[in-house]
Parts: sequence; C-alpha cells; structure tokens
Amino acid sequence: QGKESLRILVEPEGDSFPLMEIGTCEAEASEQWDYVLVAHHRTQRDPRQVRQQQFLQELRRKSFHIKRIQDQKLVFFGIRADNSIFHLYRTLLMEPEGPTPHAELAAPTPVPVTTRIRIVNFVVMKTKTSAGETFEDLVKDGVFEARFPLHKPGEGLGVGPWDGGSHSLHMFRKQPLTHLFDNDGTVVFAIFMALWATVFLEIWKRQRARVVLHWDLYVWDEDQEEMALQLINCPDYKLQPYQHSYLRSTVILILSLIMICLMIGMAHILVVYRVLASALFSSSALPFLEDQVTTAVVVTGALVHYVTIIIMTKINKHVALKLCDFEMPRTFSERESRFTIRFFTLQFFTHFSSLIYIAFILGRINGHPGKSTRLAGLWKLEEVSHLQASGPVPEPLWVTHKFRSLRASEARHLPRDPELRDWRRNYLLNSVNIFSLFDEFMEMMIQYGFTTIFVAAFPLAPLLALFSNLVEIRLDAIKMIWLQRRLVPRKAKDIGTWLQVLETIGVLAVIANGMIIAFTSEFIPRVVYKYRYSPCLKEANSTVDCLKGYVNHSLSVFHTKDFQDPDRIEGSENVTLCRYRDYRNPPDYNFSEQFWFLLAIRLAFVILFEHVALCIKLIAAWFVPDVPQSVKNKVLEVKYQRLREKMWHGRQRLGGVGAGSQPPMPAHPNPASIFSARSTDM
Repeated sequence: QGKESLRILVEPEGDSFPLMEIGTCEAEASEQWDYVLVAHHRTQRDPRQVRQQQFLQELRRKSFHIKRIQDQKLVFFGIRADNSIFHLYRTLLMEPEGPTPHAELAAPTPVPVTTRIRIVNFVVMKTKTSAGETFEDLVKDGVFEARFPLHKPGEGLGVGPWDGGSHSLHMFRKQPLTHLFDNDGTVVFAIFMALWATVFLEIWKRQRARVVLHWDLYVWDEDQEEMALQLINCPDYKLQPYQHSYLRSTVILILSLIMICLMIGMAHILVVYRVLASALFSSSALPFLEDQVTTAVVVTGALVHYVTIIIMTKINKHVALKLCDFEMPRTFSERESRFTIRFFTLQFFTHFSSLIYIAFILGRINGHPGKSTRLAGLWKLEEVSHLQASGPVPEPLWVTHKFRSLRASEARHLPRDPELRDWRRNYLLNSVNIFSLFDEFMEMMIQYGFTTIFVAAFPLAPLLALFSNLVEIRLDAIKMIWLQRRLVPRKAKDIGTWLQVLETIGVLAVIANGMIIAFTSEFIPRVVYKYRYSPCLKEANSTVDCLKGYVNHSLSVFHTKDFQDPDRIEGSENVTLCRYRDYRNPPDYNFSEQFWFLLAIRLAFVILFEHVALCIKLIAAWFVPDVPQSVKNKVLEVKYQRLREKMWHGRQRLGGVGAGSQPPMPAHPNPASIFSARSTDM
C-alpha cells in the first residue's frame, strides 16, 4: 500500500515524463551505509587516535551513526545520517507555494541515495574538531586516508545514465590537425558550421528543459540548498552577503593578463626551439640525423609541446584556484563558476597559442630573399608548419591496465564479511575529487574549440571526432562505474558556466574561420584574380580557365644580384632572378599596390563574413526556442492547478461557494518533491 500511495502522489497527469521513478528512491534501511571514512590501522595505537575520535564524536553529536570495521591494514568507518536530518532538510527546502496540508498525511517518502550521500558529504567536509581541524587537515596529518560514497551493490555497467553518475554530453575527442582544405566551398562550409554550432546549443537547451521538467528541478535553487546544508551542519550559521571589490577585480585582471602573456610567450619559445633544433640537427655529426631533420624536429617539437601543455595545465589550475580564493566567492557554486572562467581562459591560450601562430603568423614575418628575418641574426625562421598532434595517453590502454590490476588485487584479498568486502572493493577503486568531472568538461570544451574554431582548415575534424567519441563515451562509463570511486552527486538545472563557454567558443569560431579564409587560404587572392586580372575578362570564350596564370601572378620577382653577398650563393652566376610567394616590387622590394588592395579586400571579407555568420546565428537562436512549448504548457498547467487547489482550500475554510465540491487534483505531489528529483554529478 505504501508503494501505491507513493505512486499516486508522485506521478503527474497525462503522458508527460514522470516526475519520479520509484526504482531510484530506495527506502532507508536501518543498516544502510552510504559513506565510508578510511584510516590506517596504526592510527589506532598512536596519539592520532584521539584526534580521530574527536572528529567522529562531532559527527555523532550532529546525529550521524557510525559503524567501525577493521581488517588487517585498514579501519573503515561507515557513516549514516539520522532520519531527523532528512526531515529537517525537507522542511528547509519546502516551497511556500508548495503542497497543501492534506498532502502531509501521505506515507513517509523514501530518501534517495543521492540525497543521503550529498548531505553526508557536505557535513563531513564542513565538520571541525574542537581544535578547528577539518577532515582535509586530518588527511594531511595521516589521521584518515580517504573518504568516499559507496557504489550501489551489484551496480552493472552503464547502458545509460546511472544514479549519481555522469550525465555530461560527450561532443568531440579529436586532437588538432593542421591541414588546408582550400576550395570555393570552404566559405559555405564555415557558415554552415556557425549555423550548426548555434542549432546544436539550441537543441541542447531544449533537451535540458525537458530533463529539468522530468527531474522536477524547475524551481530548484542551488544556493538555497547550500544554505540549507549549512544550517543542518551548523544551526548558528551566519549568512554571507554578496560583495564586490574593484581593487580585487583589478588585481585579478592584471594577474590574468600576465598569465595570458606567459602562455603566448610559451608558444614563441616553442617556435625558437624548432628553429634551433632544425639548425642543430642539420649540422649534427650523426649522418642519419642530417637525412631526417624534418622528422626529428617534428617528433621532438611535439614532445616538447606535449610536456609544456601538461606542466602549464597544472600551473593554470593552481593559479585559477588562488585567484578564486583571493576573490573570496560567497558560495561553492559561485566559486566553481569563477574558477571555470579563469581556468578555461588560461587553458584556451595554452592549447591554442601555437595553432594561432601557425594559422596567422607563420611565414608572414620571414622577410624576403636577400633580407630574411633571422633569430639572433643567425637562424632563419620557419616558413612552413610541420604537423604536430599532442594529447594524453590513449584512454583504452589506461582502462585495460587499471581493470586488470584491480581484478588481480581483488583476487588476492577477499574478506569473508560481505560488507567489509564491499567497502574494501570501493576503497581499491581509483580516487576521485572535485576536479574529476571538471576535467572531463574542460577536455570537451577544448575539443569543441578544436573542431569549430579551425574547422575551415580541417573540415573532417567533426566527423573524426564523432567516431572517436562513440568509443570514448563507453570507456568513460567503464571508468566511472567499474574503475573509479563513486562521485558525490549534485542537483543541477543545467551545465552552468560551461554553456556560456560553449557560446563564447561559437562566436570565436566565426571570427577565427573568417580570418583563416581571408588571410590563410588562397580564396581571396583567387577571387580577386578571377574578377580583376583573369583571361576571362579579355576573352568571351567560356572554355578558358579563369585561373590560368594565377600562380605566376601570385609570385614576386627577386633579382639574384640583390643578394647581400651574391658570390656566396651557389649557382647565382647562372640564375638572374627567382620567384617567391609574396606581393613585392623590385628593386626596393616594398609591398606592391596589389598587396594593399588584397589586404583591403581581406579585411572587408572578414567584416562581412562575421556579420553575416553572426546574424545567421542570432536568427537561428531566435527561430529555435530554448524551451519547448510542451514544457512551457506543463509548467503553466502546474501553476494553474496549484492556484485552483489553494482557492478550493480557501473556500473550505471560509465556508464559501463550492465548499462541498471535490478538491482538484494536486498540481504538485507532496513534500516528496524535495527528494523526487534525480541528481546529476556536475
């Protein structure tokens, strides 16, 4: 009967998504342990045990139940919150316009495991001993070793989202490749990609709205939940007001600009390395290096680039955290949002500085024959780019190795106690932290940037990335369910600041692709030649190739006698002139009139392309509503039914018209709605 009453209270009317699945809400058993603390057994025989007991006593004082199990090397402490804590949580988050009094008589609502874990984790992290030590302080001193929520017993490999797992959207997993697909369709394709990026985000927003309704999170407020958890942890908690400091913002801006300049400087250091490595390998005493100079430069350059990205990623994360601490955000969600912006900005320049150099600078600052730009007056700069692809070690290898090592460890140590066996199995899994899913999101943002910002240079990147993701998304499921400890679940209505990051990347992609087409490809010079200098303008014959003579037209003439030391140039006595890619006029070799005309056309094209593409993006964003009409109508219906229900109860109290009629169907189930929404790790 309890289950039937729960189904009646929670299911909405009509054919829409159910607000709650019965299977995801497990009744709270008296011995259901959702969270475990781990300590080494030697802490039970030294002074650290006193600090350990003080921390556990603080948890007991806050109505937490603790169970101790010890094996040969480790001591496990199972943590479970009392029912009174969940009742207080539900009371604090009940909306004023929520359920009517008759709903209070319903059967007690089971508390989802995700809610239990979230509450326990928050209190454990915020609890302090009498000496002011937090759990993290005790871990640093070796009092505890680890903390983690438990996977559900018998949890199978994910054919879909799992309770408390990752609901993130995998988009692209492909490392950047630089290859020029230079043809007349590039402009159309670039505009199409700008349109696709917008439609993609709009479809994502529509799906998000459906999921939010499905999980009953439309009125959910993350800040409100955090305040409720603070009050549960400490009834004397004082509200932290919003604050802003122009001085702090100025300091953060200056430090961020310094870091961005450092990222750009690192890209230039890589350029210098490739120049020096090329000269070193060319003059090497080893014969095989002289024949494989390009290969050696590419391989060592890619290795240096990869190591640089790894090192700068760690530095960027540390700097972004320090900047957030200096800014003193009010809540965890606000801190997470600001950290996301800081870290992504630094990572963007770390990953893309080299590509920006290759796309827009490489080969354009080299001077001309007879007066080439040299590093320290000795070594010539690169004129063409060498293919480089750097990225993390392939995840399938890591997954396979970790899976085998975990199975081998379990085979050697199998406790007889099933509860201890389950806790130990969870302990042996790979540890996770607050950055585990954050790193996944960051990786996707960088990949999304690779496949949109430079798509005009490599149109196959999205297709190859799609094939890669079809494999990668399954590997992530294996990693999160079988190989990693359970992530702490969080309720969220959207992906937060990451959506703004995606929209920013979409705008940057329009600008970058416009500049690639205008300045990197041959599209503009060919079009100008075709309509200004081509033989088609002189001959009416349609069979004439309008680009005939374009190559010679795009080459400038250099007289060998103008070399600074022509006698040292081998074969110069037999060659009087040569051709090179540029628009210059001898004898002073300044830029020609044609160069300035092409530059004006290129700038005009960039402005026109960006305005057209951005207008198309805005029209597409307006044309595709963020929220489907079915979702809006469902929310409207719930509000209407809630008002009718309140009106009926008001007339009942006043004895007015319609007092004897049947009450309308409740628009919202009961206080269970606080617990009914599924949770997602963000």
